[in-house]
Amino acid sequence: MTDATSKELRFKEIEHKFVVDDQFDLEAFTAALVALNPTRTTSLRVLDTYYLIRGSRAGRFVIRHRFDAELHHLTVKTLEADTEVRQEINIDLGHHAGDQRAQVDAFLEQLGVEWSGALHKDLRVWYFQDVEVVHYRATTDSRAVRCVEFEAMRKPSVTEALETVRRYEQATGFDEATRSRRSLLHILFPEVAERSW
Repeated sequence: MTDATSKELRFKEIEHKFVVDDQFDLEAFTAALVALNPTRTTSLRVLDTYYLIRGSRAGRFVIRHRFDAELHHLTVKTLEADTEVRQEINIDLGHHAGDQRAQVDAFLEQLGVEWSGALHKDLRVWYFQDVEVVHYRATTDSRAVRCVEFEAMRKPSVTEALETVRRYEQATGFDEATRSRRSLLHILFPEVAERSW
């Protein structure tokens, strides 16, 4: 938690997601972001495994295990009709023991896994003091989607966090675009909507 994030928003994800097509001009988008002076950039391949367990439907949440070169997290995310503001709680599993997928599977199996699905993300991330901007292609065995996401990193209030997000959207030409209100999970696994609502 940064000192610019309120205690009430510590476990809130505040972001906008835009689905883009294969003709999206990533080069022009990159140039617009570079002009804003990111603190760093990175490219990663990420494996995310999602789980619905007993109680997920009533609690409207999903559990995600993520392992990549930078992060190893077990996450609880709420499933909302609009993903603009939602609960996200991460537990850092660290890299010291390697990919703990088998342990996560066994742990969650004890809680009653009702559905599980995995996706890969090939992503580029631009880090700023107040926002993270990501372009990625996410794939499952049968579906693929390209997205751009703007996520507030400083969250003194929902209003201020959304103003920050919109400032970066405007600087990169997304201020007139229609954002997706659906989670990536619902986009790539439409059967989850039936299980989670």
